[in-house]
Amino acid sequence: MNTGMGLIWIAGASGLLAFFTSLLYFLKQDKKFMILSQKLEFAAGAGIIIAMSLLVYHLVGVDTEYSYVFQHSSADLALKYRFSALWAGQEGSFLVWTGFIFIMLAATRFTRAGKVLGETELFALMKSVSLFVASAFLLLLVLKNPFSMYYLTGAGVPEVTNWNLFAEPFVASYGQGMNPLLRNFWMAIHPPLLFLGYAAFTLPFAAAISGLILRDSRWQEFATGWMRVSWFFLTMGIGSGAFWAYEVLGWGAWYWTWDPVETSSLIPWLTATAYMHAKLRFRNGEYGFMLPMLALVSFILVIFSTFVTRSGLWVSVHSWQDFTAEGMVIALFLIIIAGSSTILLVRKYFSED
Repeated sequence: MNTGMGLIWIAGASGLLAFFTSLLYFLKQDKKFMILSQKLEFAAGAGIIIAMSLLVYHLVGVDTEYSYVFQHSSADLALKYRFSALWAGQEGSFLVWTGFIFIMLAATRFTRAGKVLGETELFALMKSVSLFVASAFLLLLVLKNPFSMYYLTGAGVPEVTNWNLFAEPFVASYGQGMNPLLRNFWMAIHPPLLFLGYAAFTLPFAAAISGLILRDSRWQEFATGWMRVSWFFLTMGIGSGAFWAYEVLGWGAWYWTWDPVETSSLIPWLTATAYMHAKLRFRNGEYGFMLPMLALVSFILVIFSTFVTRSGLWVSVHSWQDFTAEGMVIALFLIIIAGSSTILLVRKYFSED
């Protein structure tokens, strides 16, 4: 049995149900829905964390019956690169990103703002929005499962299954290994730092959406701390990526060449920086419209960056493939969050005195 594939399915179903039950709790204020949502959220998060650990195990052991392992690991790779292969491809990077989202959602209960606002409508709706975002990533993992397995068809030709848990695995004699450009010290540092920053943007976005819906200004008490976390890890990620590019790609004497995907990661860093400056003026009653706009735009730009990286729309050394079903899911998700954010911001703009 393909245990990893089953874990992804269980996590996907649990995450979706956690979103719906959290929404029911917000609408009906019945604590049984809150308790159920928390249990389902834990099940989804635990499933993703266990799946990450299992994928690392397969990558280190070079279990080439899994297509992801075959494409990104090999026996001649050093141990650190076999581990780093966890985020070398699309499936693994989405798995890591999703895991970080659930870890941060769990951590919200222990923050100062989480303890103060934990019983409020604002916090309940924020959890619902965050779980909606997590569900979108879980859907991507179900569609492009990191535990897809090779099996032999009746004609004796190896193919990949993304749904058959009980397929008889076909073990390739070797793994293709990691792209030579990725075999670098920075591979172990740059991607996880970026994914930590990207994942943390989820919470300010969810808080801003909730604050705009409920017209509750306390959203920024929760959002600001996580925006600082996002800014810190994104800064570290962009900086380490610049050094990596300088060493490997030989971009002359510069650490930055305005590669499209590099630039698309810089722009949310700029909006996050602007948010933290605007927060200083928000205390004085200013930037009541600008602050939530910056929180929303920062996350939307992160998703846009993800979309162009994985859709092949921009030519870049970071681009992985042409437009696929996964790209369509990201595009639809981008349209939903951008459209809903625009509607709420327009309402906020015209409601201000």
